[in-house]
Amino acid sequence: MSDGHGMGTSFALIVVLFVLLIIVGTQFMRGY
Repeated sequence: MSDGHGMGTSFALIVVLFVLLIIVGTQFMRGY
């Protein structure tokens, strides 16, 4: 489970934030 000790966590966090941003963006665009 400790493949990329720091890099793995950072990458996962970045991906989650990116996906969340895209979802919020699309929702905002559709809502308004």
